[in-house]
Amino acid sequence: MNLTVIDHPLTSHYLTVLRDEKTEPEEFRSAARRLTYTLVMEATKQVPLIEGEVTTPLETTTGYRMPDMVAIAVLRAGLGLLDAVIDMIPHVKVGFAGVQRDEETIEPIEYYFKTADLGSAHVLILEPMLATGGSLAWAVDKAKENGAQSISALCVVAAPPGVQAMYDRHPDVRVVAASLDRGLNDAAYIQPGLGDMGDRLFGTL
Repeated sequence: MNLTVIDHPLTSHYLTVLRDEKTEPEEFRSAARRLTYTLVMEATKQVPLIEGEVTTPLETTTGYRMPDMVAIAVLRAGLGLLDAVIDMIPHVKVGFAGVQRDEETIEPIEYYFKTADLGSAHVLILEPMLATGGSLAWAVDKAKENGAQSISALCVVAAPPGVQAMYDRHPDVRVVAASLDRGLNDAAYIQPGLGDMGDRLFGTL
C-alpha cells in the first residue's frame, strides 16, 4: 500500500489531544499545527533537493535547497494543517480545493478549486480525514488535471476504506498519516477518529 503511518512520540501525543472530546478549539488548533510538523517532515523526506554552493563565514561548501512546492488545502479542515506547512516549507505556494460531502450519498460535491501552476512542483494535499477517500481522490484528480506529477497527501487519521480507495485510484500518491484507525461508522465517520475536524477547529459544533 502507499500509506506511511508515523511512529513518533510527539505525533502520538498531539493526536491524543485531538481525539479528546474535551479539547477546546484553541488547544485543538494548536495541537493540529504541532502534529502537522511531524507529517511534513515525513512527507518531504523523499523530495529531491537542489544542490548548489553556499559561502559560510569560513569557506565555500555544498548546500541544498527545497524545490518548488505547492500545498493544496482541502476546505475547510485542511486549513488546520496549512499554517505548519507554511512555517516549514520556504516559498511554498498555496492552493485551495473546495469540496463537501453529500450526507445522503457520501459523495464529494465540488464547489471551488484554485491553485498555482503545478507542473514542476511537488504537491502536498492537506486532507486531515481520509474516510471513504472520495474528497482526497477528487482533489488528486484536480491536481493532476492541472499538471501535477509528484503528489503526497497529509492526513491526520485514515480509515482502511479510504486508504484502499486511494490505492485503487491513485497508487502513485503517497499518503502520510498520524494513524490508521479501525474503520467507518454507518455515517462514514472514522472510528475512533476525532469527530468532525472542521467543526472542532472552528468551534462550529
